[in-house]
Amino acid sequence: MINDHPHAGSYLDRHGKRRWRFRRAGKTIQLPSAPGQPDFEAAYAAALAGRPIEKDKVRRLPTSANPQSLRAAWRILITETLEWKQLDPETQYSQTLIAERFLQSPVIEGEPMTFGDVAVADFQRKHIQAILARRSNTPHAASHLLRMIRKLTGVALDQEWIENDPTYRVKFRPKYRGWKAWPDEARAKFEALWPIGSTPRLAYALALYFGHRRSDIAKVKWSDLEAAGGNVVQQKTGKALWIPMHPELATVLEATQRAGEYVLMTQYGRPFSVKALGMRMQKWTIKAGLPLGHTLHGLRKTLGKMLAEHGATTRQIMSILGHDDITHAELYTREAEQRVLATDGMRRLTNHKKRGEPGG
Repeated sequence: MINDHPHAGSYLDRHGKRRWRFRRAGKTIQLPSAPGQPDFEAAYAAALAGRPIEKDKVRRLPTSANPQSLRAAWRILITETLEWKQLDPETQYSQTLIAERFLQSPVIEGEPMTFGDVAVADFQRKHIQAILARRSNTPHAASHLLRMIRKLTGVALDQEWIENDPTYRVKFRPKYRGWKAWPDEARAKFEALWPIGSTPRLAYALALYFGHRRSDIAKVKWSDLEAAGGNVVQQKTGKALWIPMHPELATVLEATQRAGEYVLMTQYGRPFSVKALGMRMQKWTIKAGLPLGHTLHGLRKTLGKMLAEHGATTRQIMSILGHDDITHAELYTREAEQRVLATDGMRRLTNHKKRGEPGG
């Protein structure tokens, strides 16, 4: 017993650690910490007044993870897997946005439990299908989310938290629309407003005649270029390509001032970030009178379309665009072949009529 804290006394527990308690009228209340500490003083005052001692609330950090939960699987994915480490920074960033948005979303609206808290073993096929159904109005976002969930359950399988993958044979394939290729009139309007020597025309030419993705266009260096062509290591695939130099691109490059290591530079003398380049292209196309949807990736598709229309084979298109999957390149060649065959068939019918022969 001590004078400053009547009814409070200390003792040694079985581990030899000194602890404090409040004893009065046959009741014993454990006190935290030691005299002089804020939590002790608050607990002692409550015990002396006969009030319940309020325990400190445990606050969970947003990134904390329950054992064997979906968030625990996410943490392992981004810290311990070779698959994640081999992704380029832009892909890591976009996948992180998808994962965090999902893991932080509530399982039931208005309830505190999030999908990140859910144990993977409790995450069933019916739950995944319900999640996708709620996102039916944004099918491409739902498809991206399914791929992310499949990665998380894959980690759980590797960690032996589960024996069966709940995403097995779950399919969600939105109707493919692809990126919009630029028609001739759109390209003519853009070129009319942005002359050779301007930054918009340079970005346009790099996308159209090299077929680069936005992440590759932003990183083209002067040292990558030579008179015969240009080299690129694709950010998305890691594939090294050499692309022949188109005369139109050579003309644009000749008119470009070398202001630094990178070919495409901002007005402040710095290379474009990938995100900023996409936003600038949107403004440049709108200023040229083009509707939304005319993107840098659309110019990549335009190159594939033009190659096919001029007789390039599927394999040639794959070599230029860096496709691994022949299906993508065949989209261009099939469309071009259909136009050629349809035109030739109609020409034969027209010539048949001109000769005065009866039609079928």
